[in-house]
Amino acid sequence: MTPFQPFELEAYQSRWERTVEMNLADSSVQCLSTHEWLDDDEQQAVLHTGLFYPEVNGTHALRERIAALYPGATPAHVLVTVGAAQANSMICQLLLEPGDEVVVLSPGYRQVWGLAKTAGCTVREIALDPDDAWRADLDDLDTLITHRTRLVAIVNPNNPTGSILTEAEMARIVAASARVGAWLHADEVYAGTEHGSAGETPTFFGRYDRVLCTNALSKAYGLAGLRLGWIVAQPDVIEALWRRHEYAVIAAAAPSMTMAEFALKPAKRAMLFARQKALTTNGWQLLRDWIAQQEGRFSVQPSHATAIGFVRSHLAVDSLTLADRIRAEASVLVAPGSLLGAEHHLRVTVGYPTDKVRKALERIGDVARKLSRD
Repeated sequence: MTPFQPFELEAYQSRWERTVEMNLADSSVQCLSTHEWLDDDEQQAVLHTGLFYPEVNGTHALRERIAALYPGATPAHVLVTVGAAQANSMICQLLLEPGDEVVVLSPGYRQVWGLAKTAGCTVREIALDPDDAWRADLDDLDTLITHRTRLVAIVNPNNPTGSILTEAEMARIVAASARVGAWLHADEVYAGTEHGSAGETPTFFGRYDRVLCTNALSKAYGLAGLRLGWIVAQPDVIEALWRRHEYAVIAAAAPSMTMAEFALKPAKRAMLFARQKALTTNGWQLLRDWIAQQEGRFSVQPSHATAIGFVRSHLAVDSLTLADRIRAEASVLVAPGSLLGAEHHLRVTVGYPTDKVRKALERIGDVARKLSRD
């Protein structure tokens, strides 16, 4: 049997997320039900969507709306996928061979990290500095990205830290990739989750001809259940990915594509983003207030995006043990930082209604107090 690297974070979540009263381990905001964001005419359009096979690469209207988000892109640059998860997976399938080197950000969402290991690749990590607001340490970039590097994989804004690469940092990563001809994969699912008045994080698309960008309706839009994502790349790359897409799923679901067309209308997209940002703002204020009451048991670096608080634990237990105690004793699920590449941290998502976040944090605090007395 081929060696396989389990996706430990997703395995942990899928094992426990239906067993607790409150799940703060996800990385989206409170997701919407269909009737909450579609008007009557749009709901009728969904109900009248034919359940035949849709356009395999995505409806033309949907690909037009996606392309409009990327300067210089056309529908030929777009492939619609079953979430960003399928998009990221197909990119690894297309590009990676045993013996390749892959460079990722760490801590990070370890999908590409795990797929690369399963493919027999060597994974090298660009560290994000916890003492510098999780800024990327690019001083060793030319050492990490070499002629052996096949793929550089970036999640920007970052999951779980919420850090955002600056224009200068993006330029350095593009230049280092181009210098050796490496492919650059930018997972941009958290673009649009920026805090405060910050504008939407710019895309990597168009900065280099070997860039592949992925995104989805899960995080900034609060529509994770649609399982609707996309890849934007040069048309010849899209063609190669399309052939693999046919093997994997044939097509995304027709009703999901109908709803995605509505979600990407400018006015609807702005409404969904505003809702997400309001939930995130309220949740982060609750988290900061809670941290201040924890008598040094927890701390958190300021985040520039996402509804995620990547909370540092100062308790004398590892993150998996702490997360398991919180799950078992408080019926709250959080994600252990060790499964994202940073021990002694917890990924805590706060983009939920105020009462849920406050109650969950209080329960986490109760478990922490018990542990500090043990």
